Amino acid sequence: MSTHKNNVALLVHACDSYEFLYKGFDYTFSENWDFKTPCNYYFATEVKEVEVNGFINIKSGAGEWADRLVTLLSNIDEKYILYFQEDMWLSKPINPKFFTVLFEQAVENDWQQVKLHSSSVYKTKGTTNFIEGFNIAEIDNEASLFLMSHQITLWEKDFLLAQLYKKEHPWRNERKGTKRLKRLNPLILHADYFAENGAEENNKNNNPSERSEYYAVSFNSTLNHNAVRFIELLKSGSQPQKDYAEELQKHYDNDLTHNGKERPKKEDLFKKLKTYLWKKNS
Repeated sequence: MSTHKNNVALLVHACDSYEFLYKGFDYTFSENWDFKTPCNYYFATEVKEVEVNGFINIKSGAGEWADRLVTLLSNIDEKYILYFQEDMWLSKPINPKFFTVLFEQAVENDWQQVKLHSSSVYKTKGTTNFIEGFNIAEIDNEASLFLMSHQITLWEKDFLLAQLYKKEHPWRNERKGTKRLKRLNPLILHADYFAENGAEENNKNNNPSERSEYYAVSFNSTLNHNAVRFIELLKSGSQPQKDYAEELQKHYDNDLTHNGKERPKKEDLFKKLKTYLWKKNS
């Protein structure tokens, strides 16, 4: 499925029920990403046809989260996957030089997983390798949580496929996948490139340049408080952006799910733990 010889596919793994968020991802990604970054761009839905600036729309078909991702990865030719989801909205520009070197080093060294987001759930050990001032640290697997996570990460495709078990929903995949990775104890690398929800750096970096940032605007199928910053920005944009900001504001004020319904009342224990950790790191 690759369009040219790049070794990396930037994959946005979306679900059709979150279609309401696609515009926001498009606006914020287009504003902050540099498409000169040497990768191919795929926006993956289930069955919906969508147009997202700079992306090829690919489809997984309906099914459970892990099964859909397996289908997508099995039909992507690139060796590496830069994984995004549609509710991760960029708020600062990226530096393509960082990604060019990162991709080269990943291929040369057969890296399996490089987490690119800062979070207090990770404990790291410094190395002598720096890219654009960012230390490429090692994750302390025993001391860290969420070794399997769905935040922005560079994955070797076959290694990612091996972490996806049939019929796992995303929360079970993170929970059980983390247990599996702790038993496997692979080398997992980390760079503070993206401040996730404004998080501080984990590592001892060397005056890194152009650190980017993103906010996860969705939790439990509704907009969270991170959406407010983007609503305010969009209110001063083009007329379509102003109209979209009005829709976002309505959903936020009325606590509506992304398909316009009232928030479900049930929340399992793992989701409550993620809520606690997310609020702690916000």
